Amino acid sequence: MTTRRALVVRGGWEGHSPVEATDLFIPYLKEKGYEVTVSDTTESYLDLDGVDLVLQCVTMSEIPAEHVKGLDAAIRNGTGLAGWHGGIADSFRNSADYNFIVGGQFISHPHGFTDYRVDVVAEHPIVEGITHFDVHTEQYYVHYDPTDTVLATTTFAAHPDYPWIEGAVMPAVWTRTWGKGKVFVCTVGHKLDDLAVPEVRTIIERGLLWASK
Repeated sequence: MTTRRALVVRGGWEGHSPVEATDLFIPYLKEKGYEVTVSDTTESYLDLDGVDLVLQCVTMSEIPAEHVKGLDAAIRNGTGLAGWHGGIADSFRNSADYNFIVGGQFISHPHGFTDYRVDVVAEHPIVEGITHFDVHTEQYYVHYDPTDTVLATTTFAAHPDYPWIEGAVMPAVWTRTWGKGKVFVCTVGHKLDDLAVPEVRTIIERGLLWASK
């Protein structure tokens, strides 16, 4: 039996607890037969040969163009990319090429921590058996690629400073293909207890496996 390889890349803004958050999922990957390597630098994107899955949790920060090229080439050749919240959707604002790969970019969370519902809107193995769930956390307003496959959405209430967002429907979970590779994004996951919500945990676990080679 061939062992699959997962690379966990974590760092950036400490407010998203990149070490503690990814540590929640490393045992799961190992249980599923992955050999897991952990890196605190995107320099690891220069050598992704044989890596089946990249789990990224790096909020903000900057990335050299050659590191993006390494990640891009690997995904085009079949390596999967997966993550949640700012660790994937608010990474490397300096790189349009990175954002093109991911298919969405965090813009704002106007209401701060708020109660909101996530509605499943597609039939897909990642969200099978889930219709909706409620969370109290940051609700991400994103700019996103129309070629994404949106699996779940969230709807915004009005905000006194941004009244035009009332009724805006934003992707909360999406997938996309990039060459031979697959990308999975869940925008829920600011804090550790968000990742413990059963539906969130299930969606992320399934998303990791789905994205992998």
